[in-house]
This record gives sequence, structure tokens and C-alpha cells, in this order.
Amino acid sequence: MQATPLTSIHESLGARMAPFAGYNMPIEYTGISDEHICVRRKLGVFDVSHMGEFWALGKQALPFVQHITCNDAAVLTNGKAQYSCFLHKNGYIVDDLLVYRFNEEKYLLVVNAANIDKDFAAASQYAAQFGLTVGVDFVNASNDYAQLAVQGPLALQAMQKLCAEPLESMEYYTFKELTFAGIEDVILSTTGYTGAGGCELYVRSDKAVALWNAVMEAGKDFGIQPIGLGARDTLRLEMGYCLYGHELNDQTTPLEAGLSWITKFSKDFVGKEVLLARKAAGTQRKLVGFVLNDRGVARAEYEIYSENMQKIGFVTSGTVSPLTKMSFGMGYVQALCANVGRKILIKVRDKYLAAEIVKPPFYAPQKEKN
Repeated sequence: MQATPLTSIHESLGARMAPFAGYNMPIEYTGISDEHICVRRKLGVFDVSHMGEFWALGKQALPFVQHITCNDAAVLTNGKAQYSCFLHKNGYIVDDLLVYRFNEEKYLLVVNAANIDKDFAAASQYAAQFGLTVGVDFVNASNDYAQLAVQGPLALQAMQKLCAEPLESMEYYTFKELTFAGIEDVILSTTGYTGAGGCELYVRSDKAVALWNAVMEAGKDFGIQPIGLGARDTLRLEMGYCLYGHELNDQTTPLEAGLSWITKFSKDFVGKEVLLARKAAGTQRKLVGFVLNDRGVARAEYEIYSENMQKIGFVTSGTVSPLTKMSFGMGYVQALCANVGRKILIKVRDKYLAAEIVKPPFYAPQKEKN
């Protein structure tokens, strides 16, 4: 099991540690509910150094990225980021990822920790086709970087103390390279996986501890806390964000996962023709959000039924909001049963709990009062 550069810090803080994606990661410190509320109301810092980073470089970097991802990277300008997917030739999802454009010959691809080796192998098979040499023009730099996610409505205000360039005016899905906390060449982006606002900080691994300490010190007066992966999951689920291994996997297409908006058929990409055929035929299932009307929690793999007791799907993720106490989740159901407002049943052990299909997100952060 691998460690991040910050593992010893998490252990010293008394975090409950557990294996995740091959890493020893902090799951919680003071408790998932407490940490969740801290991010929604103030700010918290996550160690997400387990995530993967690939560089695509050179004159053919953009054509290469265009081919291996389904979104249109050509619309990006310098300093812009984009959500996208890698696809297999059969149209199923290899992984979801972020694409960062530094300039026309330099792109950063940020992938999920559990899929680093798989993603790099899947993308590398197309490198030579575009004149990129694996290890030179297409580089797996995952071990070179640590990443912190500082999330919450006070995050950018607190982090402004650590750099001269303006942060609070940064637009969503943009990034800057800057000197941050006295550390050169930090990449600061505003993508986020909580819906609470904030930033991500990419730094060379040997500077991770210094960055963590600076972030914690800068956030002290704002109520910053270290946050584990448990709250990261409840926060992303409140927003209806997909998680690979739950809503997304290599048996899922972006069309059925509600990701048609990042699937641009105006360009060529791996799996395009298969997806066009699937789109024409109509998807057989669809990812939906739901709220429970009965008391209980819907967990992954619980079965979903229609009101007349026909099995129509399964739960991919479910939880209870620490803030609203609402019980909700996401799952796949037959496409004909996926309309918003439809009454459904979730089988929880030997009971069938009443639920209703709704459109995520399940929470509107702007309504939360500090």
C-alpha cells in the first residue's frame, strides 16, 4: 500500500486511515458529519495527492488529447480546464478526468488514483499515432506531484494570504501557475469536487509538507479543518457528482451516465462511432437521482423497484446529508422509468422504502448561511 507525502501528518492528527485506490488515506478526523459541515460553512483541506497527473507535450499534444478524450479540448484557451472522459473503443468509460491547457503544446490530464496505470496504458497506445513518445512527450508524472484541495466558501479568501495574485475573482474551471506560500510553480485551479467553492493546489511532492503547513496556518482564523475522504464522498454526492467505481465504470457509457454534455460528436475521438450508434438506438438505462420519503439509507448495489414491484435498476451511491438530514442517492434505472417525479421503491434488506426520482443537485450551497 502506498503513502502520500502527507501520510505521517494525517496519522499524527489522529485520522482514521484506510486503504483507498492502493493508498493509505485519511477517511475522517473529527467525524464525517462535522467535516462535511465545516466545508459547507467555512473551509477544509483534503489531501488528494493520490490522484494521477499526465503531461501531453509538443505540437501534436492537442490532436492527441482530442483523440483520446470525448470533450472538445480545442475550445480551451490558456489557463482553462475542462471535464472529460477517456473511452474504450466500445464506447465504455475508461475514466473521467480533467484537462488543463497551459499553452498549445502543453496539456495536463488529471485522472483518478485507482485508474492511473490503466489510463496511462489506454492513452499510450495512441501516442505513436500522433508522433508522441511515451515517457518524453506523454509522461506519467503522478509520483512527482502532491495535491491539496482547499474547499469551502471561505477557501479563496483564506488562501489569498499566501499569494500576491488575485484569487477570489478567478472563474470556475480556470487555473494559474504562481508562487504560493513562497513555493514556486504551484498550480492553483478552481475546479472542485464539493460544490462549496475553493481551489486545488498542485505542488512538487517534496514541497507537500511545507504547503500543508502554510495552508493550515493561513486558514486558522477562518476555522479550517483537515477533511477526510468520507466527507469528500458525502459532499460530492450532495451535488450529484459522479464517482468512478460507482456511477462510472468500464461497463458504462457517457450517454447513460448523463454525460452527453461532454460528449462532442463534432470531432473524432475513440469510441465515437459506437456511441453514435447507441445514441441512435436509444440508451436502455439512465442515471437518476432520488430522495427517500421513508426513513432509511440507500446503499450502493441496493435494488430499485417500480411501484408495481418490478425490478428496474440499482443504487450506485447513497447517503444522508449531515446538513439537511435528507436521505438521497443516485442509481441506474430503465430509461422508460427515469422521468423526474416518478415514484420508486428502494429495497433495503427486507423492506421496500418509498422514494422519488429528482434532478440533482440535492443541495444548493448558496442557500447555506455562515
